[in-house]
Amino acid sequence: GTEYLKDLPDEEPQFSNVEVLPLGHYALRQYLAERAIPFEVAGRYCKELHYDLRNKRYFAIGFPNDKGGYEVRNKFFKGCVAPKGTTFIKAGNEPGRECNVFEGFFDFLSAVALDRTEEMDNLVLNSIIYLRKSTDLLSQYDHIHAYLDNDEAGRKAVQTLKDSLGEKVIDHTDDYKGCKDFNEFLVKNQQNINHQKSTNNESNNNYEESNEELSEGGLHGSRR
Repeated sequence: GTEYLKDLPDEEPQFSNVEVLPLGHYALRQYLAERAIPFEVAGRYCKELHYDLRNKRYFAIGFPNDKGGYEVRNKFFKGCVAPKGTTFIKAGNEPGRECNVFEGFFDFLSAVALDRTEEMDNLVLNSIIYLRKSTDLLSQYDHIHAYLDNDEAGRKAVQTLKDSLGEKVIDHTDDYKGCKDFNEFLVKNQQNINHQKSTNNESNNNYEESNEELSEGGLHGSRR
């Protein structure tokens, strides 16, 4: 049957008979939960891929890029269905003034889960090698929010952006200090974040209920 892909050599695998489905497999749902990504967020941007590799059938999460390929992830495997490229996600029809930049799609999904992407365009590099090629696209924005890896390569990448685009580049690595990337920050802080969201929602609901009571009181009062 179809299974996870495990223990393959390092060379780029050759995928065949790739089938693209809506995201739904229970094992992939479990993997997303381990990465603290809500299923409804992943389902909005990702697909479920089934494919043949070395005479076996496997499945994984597929994140589409703009060239027609997919970044491929499951608990045991990280790869790409060619062609490889970046993924640009536009917030709306109007020209945007701000753009978020992520190295990998799990960091992007983490930002969506944390409401960091509202009304902003988003660029997922899918590989740091596409950074320099993306500076022309990014130059049109007033502000560029960089959520790159919190390591030496990530710091060099942010500096590359700043060298090309100047002060419009905002480095967000301090937001996830002590974590290797934005997704690790979400995983480590999931319980606190969920509690905060629950508290905020409860406060909003109480505020709305109070407003409804005030409105009803005003309406009833006008009838007297």
